[in-house]
Amino acid sequence: MLRGRMRVRYAVLALPFLLAVSSSGCGATSVCKTIGINDPSNRTMRRDLLSKGLGEFCKEMLARNAPLKLTEDSPVIGRFYPTACHSRQMDNGDLVMDFEGWGYAWTNVSLKVTFTASGSVEYNQDFRCSDDNAIYAYFPVRKVVSSNFQTHVIEQKLAQLAPGWAQPFADKLGAQMLGPKLAEGFTVIRDSDNQTDFDIGILPLGKRPEHPFRIKAGSKTTYENARVEIHQNERDFIGPIRLEKNGAIYVTATLEGQPAIDVFVISKEEADPSLRWYFDVGDVTKLYAEPRIQGVAQQGLEYRATVPLPTGTYYVVLDNTALAGQAAPQSAVSAAVSYAIQIGDAP
Repeated sequence: MLRGRMRVRYAVLALPFLLAVSSSGCGATSVCKTIGINDPSNRTMRRDLLSKGLGEFCKEMLARNAPLKLTEDSPVIGRFYPTACHSRQMDNGDLVMDFEGWGYAWTNVSLKVTFTASGSVEYNQDFRCSDDNAIYAYFPVRKVVSSNFQTHVIEQKLAQLAPGWAQPFADKLGAQMLGPKLAEGFTVIRDSDNQTDFDIGILPLGKRPEHPFRIKAGSKTTYENARVEIHQNERDFIGPIRLEKNGAIYVTATLEGQPAIDVFVISKEEADPSLRWYFDVGDVTKLYAEPRIQGVAQQGLEYRATVPLPTGTYYVVLDNTALAGQAAPQSAVSAAVSYAIQIGDAP
């Protein structure tokens, strides 16, 4: 059995709400200095501010992936890529979101498993301001209207020999993982420097999520700051990462387990076919095209890369295979990678 339940990190989807709240003044500090902003009787005012971002909710969801975890303190073990989203505000002010998409994950039972998933959730959203003038947007779940999980491919050879048993079992297990995680809701934080952070569940006012890297406020935007476990002959596709203008992607990483892994930056046009093969085929395959931007992260050394790029959409790919790049797995030990990916101006 799995040693936990999958955590679907949808908290990042509330970013447009916080942008809308901040745009109502000079930023999070201005909003939080509004007299009585935290007063329970002013909930209607707070919901009116949040509602300004409703039109961007699904746009933001479709522009990102949701990292998957088994427990909050465990590393990322897969990704969910939304393909469709519809949101609406109910008469009582609640937000209803319908979504669907596909993804992959790794477990000790299945090895790599790919899947499709969908759901409908009603959120009872609100926000509060902390003592340091940070906005905490809360999205507790009123109810999970529906959730569905269907296995697409299971890498484990036993599953290929007995698909009539393995797939129904995996579908049921996936549904058991997805439903409870959707029910936890999420918290998004917008601080006085207009930096955004998030966490699954309802985070106490003033508390911050844990990340592997401490990033100082500055001109760069943090896309992800997390830790991922990539097993032998597996990859992780972090993205899509959108550059709205010519700029750079900044990658910082440390590695444990394997002596070295490859780090690629690939355009969406070249990454999409490779990601589709990863979804459709159990065993690892070659990449669609040889990556033009390559690096190697080595154990014991901090990896840093600044990649100037034109306007466009990209993926950072962490590769623990022998089928691309320079590094190759030395054993069955997984690669544990702590990473921070940021977007900013080119140096």
